[in-house]
Amino acid sequence: MPRLVHESLLQQFERSNVNGDKKPKGKPLARMLSRRCDDTAHRLRATEPGPKLKQEEYHMPISITRRTAILGSMGAFLLSAVDRTFAAGPTSLKIALILESRTDIGWTRTLLDSLEQVKQARPDGLDISWEYTDPLWNDDAENAMRFYAEGGEYDIIWAHGRYSDQVKKLSAEFPDIMFVVTGSGNLPLGANQYWLYKRLHEPSYLLGMLAGRTTKSGVIGLVGTFAADDVNDQINAFLDGAKSVRPDVKHRVSFIGSWSDNALAAEHANVQIASGADVVFMLTDNFKPCQEHRIMCFANINDQSKLAPDAIASSAIIDWQPDIKWIISEWLKHKAGGQYNGNTEPKWFSMSQGGVDIAPYHDFDAKLPVAVKEELAATRQKIISGEFVVPLNTAEVK
Repeated sequence: MPRLVHESLLQQFERSNVNGDKKPKGKPLARMLSRRCDDTAHRLRATEPGPKLKQEEYHMPISITRRTAILGSMGAFLLSAVDRTFAAGPTSLKIALILESRTDIGWTRTLLDSLEQVKQARPDGLDISWEYTDPLWNDDAENAMRFYAEGGEYDIIWAHGRYSDQVKKLSAEFPDIMFVVTGSGNLPLGANQYWLYKRLHEPSYLLGMLAGRTTKSGVIGLVGTFAADDVNDQINAFLDGAKSVRPDVKHRVSFIGSWSDNALAAEHANVQIASGADVVFMLTDNFKPCQEHRIMCFANINDQSKLAPDAIASSAIIDWQPDIKWIISEWLKHKAGGQYNGNTEPKWFSMSQGGVDIAPYHDFDAKLPVAVKEELAATRQKIISGEFVVPLNTAEVK
């Protein structure tokens, strides 16, 4: 009888395994196996025969030991398999965004739009969510980062701008947090800081070609923010593109010394227009001078045609989706047991990688010569295929 009781329990466990019954994971399974062994021993003692069956009583402990060992071995094997099954990667990712500009500014708006698209795609099955701050700088930005890091709720702190000074004070204290900074002016910290860049020289080259083909005066203008590395590359590429189709083209360049002083941007644009520029690349967000003078202009960062549909022919635009997906892949490596290996050289994604492009022509599509549009389309395809490489020149233009 004792042997029958023990065999029935073993067979029951084997059947549940064969039928694919849902098994608890990790320690609960170990406790279940232990409980089953304890319950079996108790039941054996309860059904143990009296003194008259001495021979069976003598053999019974041997049978219990062997079968308990078999059951324990099975449990260990199954526990290992279950642990491997449930050791899959994380299912959710929470990102804290520290912003340096309003959500309606292109640099921030494009990130939020890209995050939404990545969220819908659910890379690696992740449920992605985020929270963002009002524009913060200096100590306020550092305090916000510390708040998010100490809370333990967020996996990535994405500081969308020049925030390496703040990250430097926190990264070693929070080694399991991934910090992300973007754009020029950051420090090559490495470790758990990742540095993203945006290079718009490829689409800027195409816009320069369009400017060179459409200018009547032979003078083109450029109004920049700062003479920064990731501004100069756009200006140089724009001029290269214009000169590739009109070698004798002249240019006017000026910097307003601000990221958002639209009044000053208008002053600079008006000066350039007054000096003969009839096509202007506005790396700021004020297009009223182009509208007032009825000339064509271009925008950058995001598609801004809706702000001045009668003036903006196209824009050099950025897309953060490849950047976000790369950051997620690096974070998953860390979650799988790897070390953070933050890049010390800024990482950027090209046109062929989906990081940048030119916006549609919108209202200008019917106004532009077909031959010019075909020429730009062919050059764009050569850039994507690698047949043509747009020179990257970050020197300040005079």
